[in-house]
Amino acid sequence: MAAVDLGTHPGHLARRLQQAHYLLWNTMVSEEITSPQFAVMNALVAESGLDQRTVGERVGLDRSTIAEVISRLGRRGLLTKTRDPEDGRRFLLRLTDDGLRTHRRLTLRTARMNQVLLAPLSPEEQTVFFQLIRRVADAAEGLRNPAEPVAAQG
Repeated sequence: MAAVDLGTHPGHLARRLQQAHYLLWNTMVSEEITSPQFAVMNALVAESGLDQRTVGERVGLDRSTIAEVISRLGRRGLLTKTRDPEDGRRFLLRLTDDGLRTHRRLTLRTARMNQVLLAPLSPEEQTVFFQLIRRVADAAEGLRNPAEPVAAQG
């Protein structure tokens, strides 16, 4: 049996891209705050006072992962949880002042990291890359319910 060309396997390429992102994140952005934690902080900068489920949906994290990310950010003093006065079962999330400062500092670092990661692509190629990867990522959200086929676009 002949070996397959892994260069034609999106999962293999996505894993390699994730490895590069992880390395750059840890060296250029933060060893303490992870990319998913930053995504949660960013969602709360965009709209403070969201509940945990909504934040998870906005940043593409499942229920158990978002719960762990929020717990870690809370232990670090970067966000607070307050009971929703309209629904006592929900907690509303807000970044603390330290959380806002941390987000601001990391935002500058992520911009530099993205420049390094995307350096092999021209500005036009970067635009196309984002369009394509976003389309695949958005379609992958539909794979969580395999009963609904994902239609090709384009």
